[in-house]
Amino acid sequence: MTRTLSLLGVFAVLLSVLHVAVAHNVRLGAAGRECFFEDLRQSDQMTVTYQVSDQEGQGSSGNLGIDFWVNDPRNAVLKAEKDVSHGEFTFTAQLSGRYIYCFSNEASGFVSREVGFNVHGVVYIDASETQADPLEKEIKSLSTIVDQVKDELQYLLLRERMHRNTAESTNSRVKWWSLFQLGVVAGTGIFQVYYLKRFFEVKSVV
Repeated sequence: MTRTLSLLGVFAVLLSVLHVAVAHNVRLGAAGRECFFEDLRQSDQMTVTYQVSDQEGQGSSGNLGIDFWVNDPRNAVLKAEKDVSHGEFTFTAQLSGRYIYCFSNEASGFVSREVGFNVHGVVYIDASETQADPLEKEIKSLSTIVDQVKDELQYLLLRERMHRNTAESTNSRVKWWSLFQLGVVAGTGIFQVYYLKRFFEVKSVV
């Protein structure tokens, strides 16, 4: 019976903190904007991490700036960044309600962007009725650390994928540029041979 109560206590502690993590991809067209929201309660924590790449190999890999901002339920701006290619923002909800975060490519009228972002946080549930003991506290602490490591790994995987897409896009542009140069050199060589051949043919007739 005691063991059963202890297991129930551990289970209650694990439920007292829920860690959520969601990864997304969104395409921002030229002059485009995309907004998302999360419904939070007071004291909930939320983190948004994001990485930008160009869409379908357009544009320069060194100029991937977009705008990013977060508004609280009263539409007050919690965070606003301009012309950034990656970033991370963590906050604790001071109000219960809908928090809106947006990615904007409105500064670019020609080039599309792809944004990979990861939303993760800690949602607190009232556990005042559960009786805490040292073992339960340790389990709670370990659960928090494990989820933080998991969230960080997801963000690193996201960034690795975005960097790989950018590298593949750059390699594709280099390949086609090299083929274009090869074609120009070959065309120039053929023209020179033809021109010299015609020049000597004219000389022979004269």
